[in-house]
Amino acid sequence: MLKLERLLYVIDSISEWSGKIASWLIFPMILVLVFETVLRYGFESPTIWAHETSQMLFGAFFLLMGACVLRYREHVNLDIVYDRFSPRARAIVDLVTAVLFFLVCGFLLWKGGEFAWTSLMRLEHSTSPWRPPIYPLKLIIPIAAFLILLQGLAKFIRDLNIARGRGETT
Repeated sequence: MLKLERLLYVIDSISEWSGKIASWLIFPMILVLVFETVLRYGFESPTIWAHETSQMLFGAFFLLMGACVLRYREHVNLDIVYDRFSPRARAIVDLVTAVLFFLVCGFLLWKGGEFAWTSLMRLEHSTSPWRPPIYPLKLIIPIAAFLILLQGLAKFIRDLNIARGRGETT
């Protein structure tokens, strides 16, 4: 059991660190938006790049935070019903719905990987007048899917232990 606990610890640590790293994307996003607001409304001189840059930064933030959010069980549930269940019943519900979770994550990893690879091979750029490269953002899709899949595996193992009456594994 010690090896399983170590594996869960490593997965949790990866999710934690990916979340901490991704959280830093908020600062350049805020700077870009403040810069654009000052130029647009203070000097009547909007940029062509700020809106798209903030969208890219938020997209990367959103994708990369998924594993960290899952690690802390902060995703949306139907709380009015879910909270009435015992921990064991919640674990069983989560195990049943895990099938859909793993299918979606696997699909995102597979198709997201193809999508990112195609974009990278073409060195794809946006179609906007600014034309920034978008392949780096598309590469985040399979990376984020893999991180969420890893954390989902850890959650599945913990739920399985709770459903079997063995308590939560740390």
